[in-house]
Amino acid sequence: VQLVESGGGSVQAGGSLRLSCAASRYYTYSSYCMGWFRQAPGKEREGVATIDRNGGTSYLASVQGRFTISKDNAKNTLYLQMRSLKPEDTAMYYCAATTKGCLLWSQPVLTEQPYDSWGQGIQVTVSS
Repeated sequence: VQLVESGGGSVQAGGSLRLSCAASRYYTYSSYCMGWFRQAPGKEREGVATIDRNGGTSYLASVQGRFTISKDNAKNTLYLQMRSLKPEDTAMYYCAATTKGCLLWSQPVLTEQPYDSWGQGIQVTVSS
């Protein structure tokens, strides 16, 4: 297994969680982009936050200012710090990576294509 998520769970609205994604060294050093995606029941998977190899980031509009994506190459780990969580943030969260082109207008894309390596997902539940 090359991408493994941790840190999910249940929290009340307004609370915080930090997701971690342990990656093989290949992905943290070689990936053009890494990111977090989520899928709520009955909805399509959507990009939440992505980061390119130079630290450039993109965020879903609804999480901008509340979520922060970061990467620690020394620890081979991708993070998603989530604050001010809302019930609508409830979803299965997936870590993803790609070595394909993933920039649009110099920003990492939030679309599933071109991400081709995925973690197994981890549940985040926010109660009101």
